[in-house]
Amino acid sequence: MTESPATKQANGDVCQRVKNGLKPEKNGLLKSLHRCHERQPKHHCHPEEEEVHVPSHHGSLYSRRFIESFEETPMLVAVLTYMGYGILTIFGYLRDFLRHWKIERCNIAREREEQKDFVPLYQDFENFYTRNLYMRIRDNWNRPICSVPGAKVDLMERASHDYNWTFEYTGRVVQDVINLGSYNYLGFAENVGPCAESAAEVTVKYGVGVASTRQEIGNLDRHEEMEKLVAKFLGVEAAMAFGMGFATNSMNIPALAGKGCLILSDELNHASLVLGARLSGSTIRVFKHNNMQSLEKLLREAIVHGQPRTHRPWKKILIVVEGIYSMEGSVVRLPEVIALKKRYRAYLYLDEAHSIGALGPRGRGVVDYFGLDPCDVDVMMGTFTKSFGSAGGYIAGKRELIEYLRSHSHSAVYATSMSPPVVEQIITSMKCIMGEDGTTIGCDRVRQLAENTVYFRKRLREMGFIIYGNEDSPVVPMMLYMPAKIGAFGREMLKRNIGVVVVGFPATPIIESRARFCISAAHTKDMLDRALSAISEVGDLLQLKYSRHRIQPSLARPFDDNVYEDIDD
Repeated sequence: MTESPATKQANGDVCQRVKNGLKPEKNGLLKSLHRCHERQPKHHCHPEEEEVHVPSHHGSLYSRRFIESFEETPMLVAVLTYMGYGILTIFGYLRDFLRHWKIERCNIAREREEQKDFVPLYQDFENFYTRNLYMRIRDNWNRPICSVPGAKVDLMERASHDYNWTFEYTGRVVQDVINLGSYNYLGFAENVGPCAESAAEVTVKYGVGVASTRQEIGNLDRHEEMEKLVAKFLGVEAAMAFGMGFATNSMNIPALAGKGCLILSDELNHASLVLGARLSGSTIRVFKHNNMQSLEKLLREAIVHGQPRTHRPWKKILIVVEGIYSMEGSVVRLPEVIALKKRYRAYLYLDEAHSIGALGPRGRGVVDYFGLDPCDVDVMMGTFTKSFGSAGGYIAGKRELIEYLRSHSHSAVYATSMSPPVVEQIITSMKCIMGEDGTTIGCDRVRQLAENTVYFRKRLREMGFIIYGNEDSPVVPMMLYMPAKIGAFGREMLKRNIGVVVVGFPATPIIESRARFCISAAHTKDMLDRALSAISEVGDLLQLKYSRHRIQPSLARPFDDNVYEDIDD
């Protein structure tokens, strides 16, 4: 890049011009990152479970202990799971054969006979899993609710007479179902209280829709106030909001990176991040989930070899990670990522969709959780759809980054402005978390969420379930493994008035089907105990307690003393 006298600072350092909202810098010299944190002795851990303890000591990257568990799939369970999918696949091909000869009725979308010579619009084989496996357990998803998605919900009962191809409503409402599926981490999804009242007042004053983009005539004073509040909440210079969380990633990453740039993406990043990276035209390389050795290896290789064929230095290297990974329940090793980012002069894009509001003593996300400086994260992204009980997303960081995105982001230029009541919900809930409403309600909810999370995870592990993720993550994946148990678990829990989310292939690896619980500050201890009792009962019924070791329940046990009981195969 050429330099001009105007780019020289008074001290002689080079201050290069802004490109794509981020200052392009040369990636630094090769140096291995010194890992300051150490692992505790493994006497607390089962050999097949990764449980990392990070002590607080002078010079450590971590200011708090960091414990995550990912117990290995038992071999017998893995074999039986593969066999289950194999049997389902064989029967799927048999059913497709019967449908082809019109022996069995086919309900899927098909090409018309007169269009058989056209390029196919529907890829029949690509939908094999959908019509033969997913359709059998489709009743576990898209359940319509008819109440506020709070700690409890009301479900509209439906029935199917053609194996879940179509549904009919029975007219009955299943009331007071304990909601363990919504991302309502702080309990702000409610129709009473200050948030709902403020949103109602703003609706009367401004209406529901704006009918214009921010750049034209859709920029309200409430939008300006919200963005200033978000920047203050995160501790950065500026922020901007978007009407859709998914588009916040998919439409802004292409504005920040392009041809000649390198994106290093965690293998378990959300689909919106993956789509945004692909749309950018950048070279994408994937590192193993939360594996800093894998990330550092890619950084080192990128600097040594440069771009393919030309071997020129990359214009920009962007590391893309999430705060909490929504399927694993794991928390990003942010102190190590920042140390690597500084060492190799890369940029960091942090998606805090699930962690903002849900982590940290002040609810400020994973940066607050680790006690780090927000300025060390170049691009902070998050959504308002979870902890704030609203809709949309934000990008925050340096003022020059935000000003660049205001004119170059497709989501900012072409999208309609956020609805005024949605904006007001964000403002009111955020002020509540910050304590600017004059109460301690927000702080109490953050603390209650942390307590509920620790309690729920601890009890599940004591019961013998395999639980993934960080001990402080309100996203709690419980492993089911076998395909037949995905639908069975969801149905049995609903019979006991517990609403859960079950997830299987292709959203997860083929042998890692799971139930995903989302804990909320709105859950009372009685609700959690009822849910845990039902989970234990269904776990015994379906034989889901796969863990080879169990924590012995003891109220008098110190917090760090986990005593395991080995279970023979």
